[in-house]
Amino acid sequence: MRLVQFISRKDRRSVAIAEDGGAALRLLGGVERVYDLAQMAIEQGKDLAVLVQDLATAETEDYDAVVAERRLLAPLDHPDDAHCLITGTGLTHLGSADARDSMHKTVAEAGEAALSDSMKMFKWGLDGGKPAAGAVGVPPEWFFKGDGGIVAPPEQPFGMVDFAEDGGDEAELVGLYLIAPDGTPRRIGFALGNEFSDHVIEQQNYLYLAHSKLRPCSFGPELLLGAAPEDIQGTARIRRGTEVIWEKPFGTGEANMSHTIANLEHHHFKYPQHRRPGDVHVHFFGAAVLSFVDGVQPRDGDVFEIEAPLFGRPLRNPLTMKGSGSAAVTAL
Repeated sequence: MRLVQFISRKDRRSVAIAEDGGAALRLLGGVERVYDLAQMAIEQGKDLAVLVQDLATAETEDYDAVVAERRLLAPLDHPDDAHCLITGTGLTHLGSADARDSMHKTVAEAGEAALSDSMKMFKWGLDGGKPAAGAVGVPPEWFFKGDGGIVAPPEQPFGMVDFAEDGGDEAELVGLYLIAPDGTPRRIGFALGNEFSDHVIEQQNYLYLAHSKLRPCSFGPELLLGAAPEDIQGTARIRRGTEVIWEKPFGTGEANMSHTIANLEHHHFKYPQHRRPGDVHVHFFGAAVLSFVDGVQPRDGDVFEIEAPLFGRPLRNPLTMKGSGSAAVTAL
């Protein structure tokens, strides 16, 4: 079952089921946010999918119109952006380490001592990222992107700040969570995401990784309830006008990863500050392909597109250049 958040033709926030075939969105009654829906499921002790079926109405909206009129919203948000944390893990995919390492240095000789920090961490994941059930595996690379204010809804633009060296796509699986009143992280589901980073800055020095991640992101448009499939196959592409200038298949899900989802979740939520009741967490699980590695330099107006059949409609975001505003500090 997949859910969508959008602005209805009656100009109201709405939650709907994306029905099989993708032509219609079936609205839910009594809720305006997936956040409210999840809170309700926790309070009632009810399975989220069952609650969704209970709240389904006969009212529908044309999905194509919602997309064309840019009325889509991110499939999970918080009423207060400051209580939605956007984070992620890197070097988690079997195809990503070579891509990342090419931005840092080439491995000159065998042996862990000769490996770059990127390849060391990737190797640690291969060796210990999938522990036995109940055990804790090796921690992954981890980063912070921002709060809910950096999320661009599907079909809305990524604003590339004027000090950026690059704005590049990162097609990823995204975990979506709500912290319950007792501090327990509750997984709502998964979505496709574009983590979008500045790879040129990161290439200059790996210690600039934190800076490179402070950029917009997007996920959706559909939220898949339940567990993530083991093997998710999709395609990432960039459109420039009527031309596709770059396209590449990608694989995600645990069959294509060096870590289990459970291990990545453990190492994120083990920190008490990540278990604050009522907070929403949007966690990117790492990229398998990057157009940057293939020498692509996105331009103003290019459209990033990420799709996988298991997640319904594709995620699309155009790139637009914008100023950064003043960063000057003045005394009170």
